[in-house]
Amino acid sequence: MKNTLKSISCWILALTGTVVMAQESSTSAAALGRITVTAYIPPQTEALPSGAENMLTNKLNQLLTANGISGSGVNSRFIIAPSIVVTSKDITSTAPAMTAISLDVNLYVGDGFDGKRYASKTVSVKGVGTNETRAYLDAIKNIKPNDPAMQSFLSGAKSKIIDYYNARCTQIINEANALANSQMKFEEAMYKLTSIPEECTECYTKAMAAAGPMFRKKIERDCKVKMVEANNLWNANQDWDTANTVGQLLSSIDPEASCYKDAKALSDKIGKRVLEIDKREWNYKMEIDVNLKRDAIKAIRDIGVAYGNGQPSTVVYRSIW
Repeated sequence: MKNTLKSISCWILALTGTVVMAQESSTSAAALGRITVTAYIPPQTEALPSGAENMLTNKLNQLLTANGISGSGVNSRFIIAPSIVVTSKDITSTAPAMTAISLDVNLYVGDGFDGKRYASKTVSVKGVGTNETRAYLDAIKNIKPNDPAMQSFLSGAKSKIIDYYNARCTQIINEANALANSQMKFEEAMYKLTSIPEECTECYTKAMAAAGPMFRKKIERDCKVKMVEANNLWNANQDWDTANTVGQLLSSIDPEASCYKDAKALSDKIGKRVLEIDKREWNYKMEIDVNLKRDAIKAIRDIGVAYGNGQPSTVVYRSIW
């Protein structure tokens, strides 16, 4: 029996309605500094069969990756979302009977926070299976990530995302500076700055310049906090186990922090005391090259990654059909 369904209305991103979406994957160092778009499956006019939603999410991530966009990210404001319209659904007269389905997959890329749609594309696919679920899966498999039309669709979306960052560059940097200077939220500030895509060349350069002083302030703060904790632990109980606990703290202090010399002095002091009371060598490994050469951008980005991965695993996107 043939069943043709028409879409009541296609959906656009807007500040109406609320949907909570679980993140598919965490942020990575490779993702920061790139245009990041999250694959998001909103409720459909006709509910997707079990398994079809995961396959569709994977297909969208393949599409993003194939076209030079990171298909992951924590709380990414930019999303790619489908609205699927079933244009036909038939039960074949073959033996055994098969389900044949035709879908219009309407793809949208836009800002899931403020509701702006940047680009849209409709892909028509067909699938056949021994049941409806298998027919859906077969149809979704026919979405081609490397299709030139898909490349053009996402290229337009990328340009709009770059325009977003370029237009708001000063605002983003000011927000990050406020987080760092007024609230001492260095990790969040650096995450905000390192999330600016490298394609936004001028803005990215300004953001990295602003992130440098934040990095310095963070390692200075961390060093002081860890030194207080290390001294309190050691003064309270001077034994082998405490020495190891303190050693872990000291070894996590950045060699470029101004109080690093105090950390090294405490480490030497602990080593001598442990030898006196425990009659064995204690030499917890610490980085001794204060002028350690490093990739400064990578160090800042690693902090952003750690902050991003520590955020809640859900984010609210707003949309209407």
